[in-house]
Amino acid sequence: MFCCNFAHLNHIKQSCSVKIKEVLNALEQFAPLPLQEGFDNAGLQIGLTETEVSGALLCLDVNELIVDEAIALGCNLIVSHHPLIFHKLAQVTDADPVQRTVIKAIQNHIAILSMHTNIDNARGGVNFKIAEKIGLVDVDFFGPKKVLRCTDQSGREQIVEGAPGVIGRLEEPLPALHFVQRLKHRFNVESAMCNELLRRPIRTVALCGGSGAFLLSQAVAAGADAFVTGEMHYHEYFGYEQLIQIAVIGHYQSEQFTNEIFQSIIREQCPGVACHLAQTHTNPIIYL
Repeated sequence: MFCCNFAHLNHIKQSCSVKIKEVLNALEQFAPLPLQEGFDNAGLQIGLTETEVSGALLCLDVNELIVDEAIALGCNLIVSHHPLIFHKLAQVTDADPVQRTVIKAIQNHIAILSMHTNIDNARGGVNFKIAEKIGLVDVDFFGPKKVLRCTDQSGREQIVEGAPGVIGRLEEPLPALHFVQRLKHRFNVESAMCNELLRRPIRTVALCGGSGAFLLSQAVAAGADAFVTGEMHYHEYFGYEQLIQIAVIGHYQSEQFTNEIFQSIIREQCPGVACHLAQTHTNPIIYL
């Protein structure tokens, strides 16, 4: 009994020896903030970074239920993909869900960190994770590329590349219907939105998690047989029949595995931090 208690206390001590700023630095080293798009607000949303981490809840979206889950787990850090605060807050009241979530997090001493388009655009980030789940090989960036000069944690300068999409190939080509069925199975998609089924086998696949229609014409130019993304508008489907197979699987579904990336980075760079993949379902869309 004594040994068990000692081990438990040692685990708590290890978990508390890492500060929030160390987790922040590890994540931003992987996906530097300058990789984010101009409209974005990635980075620290709420909280003090000198505080020691009691646990990290990893999620796609932040809302009041996510904060409740963090409280129940004893986590004082939430790492999300989508920023809680996209636009400047003129006030902090109980007027809307964002403001209420901010208040609840502050009242419970919970810091919130968001890694959005910076980790979308990073090597090994969201799009590479989607490619992994699909089963693509020889994956690389596609789309407008960013090249940044950054400083690592040891103070050395390094070159960081990023782009909003990736392209790769299936090890074995698939008929269009079988490819869409694979997507539905691996991403737990109830209904994929597609254009006319391609009448040639699918081998090369381009993709962009979330809202990626802006890359569709570039996917065609890159020689992709299929383009996978999370959401598109009605008129954006027109004109691509038998040029490329469009497969739209849902914004939430396309990015749902982002918390696995967070978990991998934190476990490697900040060992001892207890990581929890959120169990709260935050997709606001239901399928009837």
